[in-house]
Amino acid sequence: MPVSDAGPGLAGRARLARYAGLLGAVLLTVAGWLGGALPDIPPAGPWRAANAPWALGCWLLGTALLVGAWWSLRRGAPSTRWAYLTAGLWLVPLLAAPPLGSRDVYSYACQGWGYAAGHHPYEMGVAAAGCPWVESVAPIWRDTPAPYGPFFMLLAALAATLGGGLVGTVVLLRLVALAGVLLAALCLPGLARAAGVPTARAAWLALACPLVGVHLVAGAHNDAVMLGLLLLGLLVLVRLPGKPKALMVAGVLLGLAVTVKATAVVVLPFAALAAVLGRYTPRGLLRDGGWLAGGVLAALAATSALSGLGLGWLAGLARSGDTEQWTSPPTAVGIVADYLGEWAGREPAAVAVTRVVALVLLTVLLVVLFWRAWTVLRALNDVRQRVRRLAAARPRVTLHGAGVALAATVVLAPVFHPWYATWPLLLLAVSATRTGWFVLPAAVATFLALPDGTSLARYTKAPGAIAMTVLVVVLAARAWRAWRRGRLAPPAARP
Repeated sequence: MPVSDAGPGLAGRARLARYAGLLGAVLLTVAGWLGGALPDIPPAGPWRAANAPWALGCWLLGTALLVGAWWSLRRGAPSTRWAYLTAGLWLVPLLAAPPLGSRDVYSYACQGWGYAAGHHPYEMGVAAAGCPWVESVAPIWRDTPAPYGPFFMLLAALAATLGGGLVGTVVLLRLVALAGVLLAALCLPGLARAAGVPTARAAWLALACPLVGVHLVAGAHNDAVMLGLLLLGLLVLVRLPGKPKALMVAGVLLGLAVTVKATAVVVLPFAALAAVLGRYTPRGLLRDGGWLAGGVLAALAATSALSGLGLGWLAGLARSGDTEQWTSPPTAVGIVADYLGEWAGREPAAVAVTRVVALVLLTVLLVVLFWRAWTVLRALNDVRQRVRRLAAARPRVTLHGAGVALAATVVLAPVFHPWYATWPLLLLAVSATRTGWFVLPAAVATFLALPDGTSLARYTKAPGAIAMTVLVVVLAARAWRAWRRGRLAPPAARP
């Protein structure tokens, strides 16, 4: 409904949110030019820039305005059209900003340049490849191989070839990221309607989230491309389950998402559930999931062959945990264990152990999430009006399961960067009944990265690790009590 018809309270709050967020986006753009991740200024720390007080002030006020505006309408915007227009309005100034919150786009540019120049991005870092823009890359990533898939390497090489220089390459990479966000935006209403979620709320939570504008668009992160492909593949599955050609197309889209960032692989089991048409049986899952798997494998094979890079990018994933920050819960627990060990006169090196334990736990949790989704859908095989109920439940259960799986991946991963929160955000926005549990962390994450890419976690290691560990213990205790009382039934199973 139009803002004028939404009631005086909501209409006034919506107008205030729209222009407060726009002011916040403008201030963040100013902060970027005063002290952002500028290409000709090597990373030197947020406090050393000549305009540091002004840059940090604009960043803090702009972030607060954006987050506050987004939060104020978290239960739903006045209309879907209004949500799209407002989110688009906020993006306009951010498109004119230098890279914000991260220097990763310079890594993309150098990796694309090196690949286009004939160097193997999975065997050497950008410094060894001789990238002329290496001084703009964060020092920690200059000597590490690329952890991204061959499809993104092709996109990065194309940007570096057509860009003609660093600025042109960054502009093209930002346009690629913007295309990913626009692709996701096109898919949101269809996915939300299929899952029975208000489209206005879904569009607002997904597109107006400051993480999307600041990191996916202004920061030009390739996560935007991954998410756009994921949502389009899932929309095809939701619209055309059980159709072999559609399943192959969906599989190709999901496979391309995996060949941008390997994180997308955790969605595939739930995509296989969404592919099934009719009764949920092992035979049906193998039949329809097989077509989907064929599309995924075709995308992997085609991009590996076209790029000539094979699967070497998987080895680069091991270097993504080189940083130790308390924003990753397993890393925070390991840091606290190391502190306690040092206090006791030992050196336990617990971070590596807690990270391995977390990955094992993630594997188990993903299996459990898949099994619960499968059980819920199987339970609908024999109820009355089975066809109608299955048609309504399939998108809700599978999309929500995929969103929770991505949330678990973010929480249990060895490292966490603010833009990682967008992975589950977009899927949960179109499928979750309760939103506070993922909206609040996304709002907090927006404050973690300064305009030049410096993480505030670097300056709060000890208190942050302790606070995160306490939070992990509290949440684990509550989850254990809830499980003991039988309160962990999935939303789709409740009447």
